[in-house]
Amino acid sequence: MKALLPAAVLTGVLLAGCSSADSPALDPIPGSITYGGQPRTKLTKSPVGSAVHHQFYNGTGQRVEETYILQPDRSLKLVRRVIGPDFPD
Repeated sequence: MKALLPAAVLTGVLLAGCSSADSPALDPIPGSITYGGQPRTKLTKSPVGSAVHHQFYNGTGQRVEETYILQPDRSLKLVRRVIGPDFPD
């Protein structure tokens, strides 16, 4: 029984570290939809929680793929960014 207690505590600590609330927020970069503020037009027909995907090239020619989630106030929240070469090896 004494051997199980440290394992249970360690498991709890590891699971607590899996929270997505602790992940740092992504800042928009030039080319992002929300760079310079939210877009003037609102997505009125899309349901809240919808994913919006956006691809563009950054200043160094790398392809950038971003994913946004539509919030209840119709703003876009940047949740994912992947930067990579246009043609992977």
